[in-house]
Parts: sequence; C-alpha cells; structure tokens
Amino acid sequence: MAFRRTKKIPAKTPGELDAMEAAGRVVAAALTAVRTQARAGMTTADLNAIAEDVIRSHGAVPTFLGYEGFPASICSSVNDVIVHGIPSDEEKLFDGDLVSIDCGATLDGWVGDSALTFGIGDLDVEHDKLNKATEYTLYQGMQAMVPGNRLTDVSHALEVATREAEQKFGVTLHIVDGYGGHGIGRTMHEDPFLANEGRPGRGPIIQEGSVLAIEPMLALGTADNGVLEDDWTVVTLDGSFASHWEHTVAATSHGPRILTLRD
Repeated sequence: MAFRRTKKIPAKTPGELDAMEAAGRVVAAALTAVRTQARAGMTTADLNAIAEDVIRSHGAVPTFLGYEGFPASICSSVNDVIVHGIPSDEEKLFDGDLVSIDCGATLDGWVGDSALTFGIGDLDVEHDKLNKATEYTLYQGMQAMVPGNRLTDVSHALEVATREAEQKFGVTLHIVDGYGGHGIGRTMHEDPFLANEGRPGRGPIIQEGSVLAIEPMLALGTADNGVLEDDWTVVTLDGSFASHWEHTVAATSHGPRILTLRD
C-alpha cells in the first residue's frame, strides 16, 4: 500500500517535452486544415486525406494508421458517433452535421494526440451548446494538471467542469461511459488511464513533466454506448449527438502546458 501511495506518473525531461510539442504542432496543423477545409458534400475520406497530407508534409507519420489495425490517419466521428469513426468514401457530410476529428502524429519518435469537434454549416442550437460545453470542460478540467496533484484530481476537475458547463450553456450533458484519456509519450497509449469523472485524490502523483492526453467526451442523451460491427466505431445507444475535445498536456511548475496548441 505504501508503494501505491507514492507511485508517480513518469516525467519527461524539458527536451522531451519540446520534442512532444513539435509532434503536437503537426497534429494541430492537421486539425486546423481539416476544420478549415471541411464542407458539405465532402466525404470523411476527404478529411482523412487532408490530415494525412499535412502530417507527411511536416516529416511526421500518422500515428493512427495501422494502430491495432486501424485503417486511417484520423478518426472521423459524425453526429451520434462518439469516437473511433472510420473515414469512408461513402460517408458524406451535410449541413448541420457535428464532426469530431481525432488525430495523432509521430515525429522523431514522439507522439502528439488531439481532437476537436466542429459543425458543418449551421448547427442546431442544442448541438452547438453541447460542443461549446465540451470544449469548456476540456480547458477547465486541464487546470488540474499540475505537479503534486493525483491522477483523479484531473478526473474530478473534468466532472466538476461538466456540471459547470451544464449551467453555463443551459444544456444537459452525459459523460460517456468507459472512455477517457491516457498517458502518452513514445507510444500513443501509455499508462495510466484517465477517467473523465471520479473522486479526487486517488491514483499516481502528477510530477513536473508528467504528460496526459486529456479528452472529455460528452453526449446529449445518454452515457451508454456501443461498438459497431467494424469493431471500432463507438456510438451513443439512443442516437443522440456527442462531442469530443482533446489536448496532450504536460504538468509544469508554471501550470499546464498544452503540447498540441492550435493557433
């Protein structure tokens, strides 16, 4: 028990954090390009091509492509798809769609991982509230990513931020069950798993230089979800829309450092 109480999330050196930020800048550029160019009538495969071109043009490789058999460079999750949607030539975008793009890039052996959600054309009011609330939850929750806190202090901060967002944006939110963030470094998924809700003060200690991918996923109608027959695509069970935001974040003595910061 004494060992468990003193366990720490591994720390990266300042040079390693700089290297991770370089990978994160590639991810940020890819996500920005996708969001800027996405239009009704395009396919999710078109979005995948945009992101992959940006990643490779920066001398990086798409982390997602081939990861445990995943067949694309981004996850494109539209409307009731929460995460891990597979880009397709058959899936067209329409006005009013809510599109989540998750993207990873590996540069010089280090991984950046980030996600954002945006609308195609004009969003339904409730879907816009959901999306703004999820982004708010990410930025508020990540404030707990500081040295000396424990892992679940971030989880709790995300949960508290979700409830604050409900009041701020006037929307009922459901924290997607079973999914969350993770450690990250030379591989995309490292220990520990980061839940998006929970009691504070538990789990390994966050050190200066510890890095987590923090990624709230919220849905309008339910926390319940299922995986489609492709063994990847995660959807809400009631068909309600979902939003997903993510940044790779390091704990520093000056506060949280976003390694995937977009312009």
